[in-house]
Amino acid sequence: MSFSSLGLSEKVLAAVEAAGYTEPTPIQAAAIPHVLERRDVLGLAQTGTGKTASFTLPMLTLLEKGRGRARMPRTLILEPTRELAAQVEENFNKYGVNHRLNVALLIGGTSFGDQDRKLDRGVDVLIATPGRLLDHTERGKLLLQGVDILVIDEADRMLDMGFIPDIERICKLIPMTRQTLFFSATMPPEIQRLVDTFLHNPARVEVAKTSSTAETVTQQVVSSGNKDFDKRETLRKLVDEAQDLKNAIVFCNRKRDVQTVFRSLQRHGYSVGALHGDMDQRSRMATLEQFRKGELTLLIASDVAARGLDIPDVSHVFNYDLPTHAEDYVHRIGRTGRAGRSGVAISIVTGGDQKYLSGIEKLIERPLPWYGDPIDFESASADQKARRKSGGRTARAESGSDGEAKPRRRTRAGGRERKSSEPETAKNEGDAVAEAAPKPEPKREAKQPDEKAPARRGRGPKPAAQEEKRQSSKRRRGNGGKDDEPVIGLGDHVPAFLLRDTRPKKAS
Repeated sequence: MSFSSLGLSEKVLAAVEAAGYTEPTPIQAAAIPHVLERRDVLGLAQTGTGKTASFTLPMLTLLEKGRGRARMPRTLILEPTRELAAQVEENFNKYGVNHRLNVALLIGGTSFGDQDRKLDRGVDVLIATPGRLLDHTERGKLLLQGVDILVIDEADRMLDMGFIPDIERICKLIPMTRQTLFFSATMPPEIQRLVDTFLHNPARVEVAKTSSTAETVTQQVVSSGNKDFDKRETLRKLVDEAQDLKNAIVFCNRKRDVQTVFRSLQRHGYSVGALHGDMDQRSRMATLEQFRKGELTLLIASDVAARGLDIPDVSHVFNYDLPTHAEDYVHRIGRTGRAGRSGVAISIVTGGDQKYLSGIEKLIERPLPWYGDPIDFESASADQKARRKSGGRTARAESGSDGEAKPRRRTRAGGRERKSSEPETAKNEGDAVAEAAPKPEPKREAKQPDEKAPARRGRGPKPAAQEEKRQSSKRRRGNGGKDDEPVIGLGDHVPAFLLRDTRPKKAS
């Protein structure tokens, strides 16, 4: 099958041929005719199979007639991350080279003024993240009543990032007669309920089993110690021993781990860059561009790079941390082995990752082979329980050279306890230390308080005035002693307004 048999326009076919593509992928061949028929589409396919072109190419064909009006875009594409939105814009610029369409990108980290000027000129294709899109609508700079086609890309990721309430608000602003396109690599039950709400009689296009991985990716797991130092050492060993490693993405679960691994590899002389959500947009795009051009060999990233990023020639993916959600594993390893190429995905597993590993193997319905010796999870679990039990209060003792505990000798000086600097056999002046067992110290006679000496904190009786003040305060709070006299009425305190004479004065 060729692109010419799908019903695309001549301008789109010329752009596809200029880009070097001759045959559509299965998801493209199945989805494009339904989009051109103006039907709602639910597209499910593995990562790296060309889902972006599945809606980009037919949208260009449908948009050849008509022009966008100021602040009223004709089509809307929602993406979960800035990188994915920028990537879709690149696809429209590449395949729409023969069209005169205005494409606007609304993402965070860029100027509102520049985006407003693009909207004022009229937009045919609006690509946005939900948060920035709602910002423009609330400011009155954007009207969505003219949207004919709505595309929700990476729908399951929208659910994970908490965008579903925003999407529901956006759908209420768009006419019900719109055409809606859903595309994703995984379809959890929560997303299926949203699909039933937003789509009307959709054409379900599923070219591969949901949450399946590409056969071109060689998947392995390797054991490591629980310490972060052990995991970093294991990662360096994997990078050094990897065959045909051209470049690689290393995924971490947390942003701070991204920075830690990045600094560690940088200190060891590797060509490395970092990518996570706390970076500003310019730095993120610059790092991605360096990685695409081959200026960086390793990219340490959070899951912000796991969805939909099209870097075609990534040879390896390393999971420094196993993802807590099994669906994220499918997206992570989908960064390699794209467009029919071969790739390698290796995950580092510690003794506490049994639950996450089992979840991944259950999702993809296949066991992951071990690179080297596997982990005995039963022994690791027993060791972990033993460490938790021994982590309570233990006896503190100083161990000598022979391993026996030595008692501490303490002396009192200046009101503080400190360890004596003299050996145990030494004798202080006026004190006799017994050889067998120390004698109990004689009781000290209680010192009579000196009336002239100032009262110190915590010592000596309290002054009478202070004690009387304390007792008075307790009585006011209702905490007086049992022997206190009961208070009748207002007690000794009578408010001033009750003492005023309220009788009218007689005129003289």
